[in-house]
Amino acid sequence: MTASPSKLDQLRDLSVVVADTGDSDAIARLKPVDCTTNPTLVRKALDLPVYATLLERELERAAQLDGDIEQVARQVADRLTIGVGRTLAGLVPGRVSTEVDADLAFDTEATITKARQFIEMYQDAGVSRERVLIKIAATWEGIRAAKVLQTEDIDCNLTLIFNRAQAIACAEAGVFLISPFVGRILDWHVARGDTPATIDDDPGVRFVREVFETFKTRGSPTIVMGASFRSTAQIEALAGCDRLTISPELLEALAADHGPLPRRLHTAKSSGATAAPVDAAAFEAAMAADPMATEKLRDGIAAFAQDLDTLRQTLVRRLHDRR
Repeated sequence: MTASPSKLDQLRDLSVVVADTGDSDAIARLKPVDCTTNPTLVRKALDLPVYATLLERELERAAQLDGDIEQVARQVADRLTIGVGRTLAGLVPGRVSTEVDADLAFDTEATITKARQFIEMYQDAGVSRERVLIKIAATWEGIRAAKVLQTEDIDCNLTLIFNRAQAIACAEAGVFLISPFVGRILDWHVARGDTPATIDDDPGVRFVREVFETFKTRGSPTIVMGASFRSTAQIEALAGCDRLTISPELLEALAADHGPLPRRLHTAKSSGATAAPVDAAAFEAAMAADPMATEKLRDGIAAFAQDLDTLRQTLVRRLHDRR
């Protein structure tokens, strides 16, 4: 008797599966289409044997450079980010999301400059821009940067999406992909005593469903990728979403479960519906009226920036040991 397919295999038929990890072994084993990386994942990846040669090469190269060690460490962090991304690009058929420095989240021009730099570094490493997504925090400034980058055929993943105005502004800017954060939305509500009775009441799940429906009825080509999952139940509740980025632990759990997995999101025909565009004032007003989105966006940027600083300081210490 043939075994029934796992929920992970069933999910692959409904949504593009993306791995939220820099662990090359997990990616090779779980076979996602896309993968993503950020400073936290890069820092963890540097402890993996597969990246030992990359780390040693970049540290040795940096140790020969003159100048302020903090600035040298920043260069090493960038080179390691691209090095890890290049390795991951060799393991997936799709794209690697690569995060622009979170401490640039409110600086449009600096974000554009860094994104162009990363694309050039990838191309020098033999990875074409079509294999890369530039990940940017969905501040108003970040969305403006993405609008410019998209005109240069640099596809962007706008992350830390918690509010409808963020999502709509991204679509209007022609952003390739957005990442609404399911688990962090739930976390905020649960911390305030609002625990959903069922998965269909989960505020993060509801938000992604609403954004998905809005984009499809408007005919928006911007991809919706659910992110930040706390359970397989959240993932299953969004089966049929364009893409889902999932941690190795939850991917493993889905792979071990052979129960049925029905489609929960359906692509509706475009109705041609329109609404007033989201300009800077409307964006600011929507965020000001949404304490959850304001807090989670702020805290997410701060956490990403701290992760980047930790990576840089780790490299500073290693470089000190070599000088």
